[in-house]
This record gives sequence, structure tokens and C-alpha cells, in this order.
Amino acid sequence: MSILILHLKNWVSNSDNSLGIRSGFYNVEIPLNELDSVVLVERIPPMERLHGFSALEKEKGVFREFKDSLTDKKVHVFVDNIEQHKVKLVYKDSTYVYFNLKDSV
Repeated sequence: MSILILHLKNWVSNSDNSLGIRSGFYNVEIPLNELDSVVLVERIPPMERLHGFSALEKEKGVFREFKDSLTDKKVHVFVDNIEQHKVKLVYKDSTYVYFNLKDSV
């Protein structure tokens, strides 16, 4: 039960040169000078879960896209509400992070 409480919501932090997203023990730090694009998407693509979980409307963890199954490129997913749009961040030319927050704001 305490594990689910740690993942209750996404925590977003920012500094002058980075954006941090954390949910429980999943964490990613994105250097702003390496940010390539920020796009609002309706759905995340089909992916293979390497580790993480789905519970109710939440999807959290580390995934790998099916089209890149021969590589070890990881995609971090921090989705609090699967029904809402997600923000897709691309940094370091090809590293993806999908996230949204509990409400639609």
C-alpha cells in the first residue's frame, strides 16, 4: 500500500537549467539546454513495459517502444490521468518522456 502512496501524483520541479519529474522511485532530470521539443499528444504509443505499473487511470514506469525493441532506448512515463492529454518531451535528440498531471491544467 505504501508503494502506491509514493506514486499518488507526479512531482514537477524546475531550476534555471533543468526540469525534474518524480513519481515514487521513478525520477528523470531533463537539462533544458538539451530539450528538443514539447508536444501535447492524445495517446502514448504502444510500448513494452520494462518495469512499472498501471492502476486505475495511472501509468508509470520505464518502457521501450516496439519499433526500437532492438535497442535499449528507454521511455519514461509519468501519467496520472490516462484520459487526459499527455506532454511528450524529447531531449538529447531521441529520449522521450510522457507525463501529465492529475487534473487537466
